[in-house]
Amino acid sequence: MFGIGLAEACCMTTNAARTAPRTNRRNTQLTELRAALVTFSADLYARALRLSRNAAQAEDLVQDTMERAMKFESHFIGGTNARAWLFQILFSVFITRCRRVRREYKALGVLASDPCSWTLPESAPVMNDLTPALRHELDQLPESFRRALELVDLQELSYKDAADSMGVPVGTVMSRLHRGRKLLAGALKDSQAELQLAA
Repeated sequence: MFGIGLAEACCMTTNAARTAPRTNRRNTQLTELRAALVTFSADLYARALRLSRNAAQAEDLVQDTMERAMKFESHFIGGTNARAWLFQILFSVFITRCRRVRREYKALGVLASDPCSWTLPESAPVMNDLTPALRHELDQLPESFRRALELVDLQELSYKDAADSMGVPVGTVMSRLHRGRKLLAGALKDSQAELQLAA
């Protein structure tokens, strides 16, 4: 403190005094969490064994739980129920593993039926044709709206590609789509109401 004035030295001491309780409190929380990890490790293993029904998987679950607890120890609030916090992490790790296994089984099932399927792009759902009523109502729409609907909704072109095909800006395609869909929905609703009245 030789080159520092008295006021600056007092400020430094005050700032150090302010941060000391926060640091001590945080260290206490971390110590509490680490003690809880040791204390509840047997309980965590017992719960993991009940969930997984396999000793090796239960050990892996506990290890992953402890790893995740240490990774997110800044989220632990000292003085709260550390056991419940750890058990929630364990359950979350277990659910994540179950989902991963299910995805892997699905992928393996697809690969078993077609070993090259992972190299092929997913095919779009095949739609042979529109119903006669929908085709009729679509044909009744003004040309600009009908064309926008056919390009984007039926041929599944992007807005940009549809705009290029129609020779209009993208915003115009979006506007025509909105209005065309609205007109088509109204026309289908009216024709449905007419069918109900006729029956």
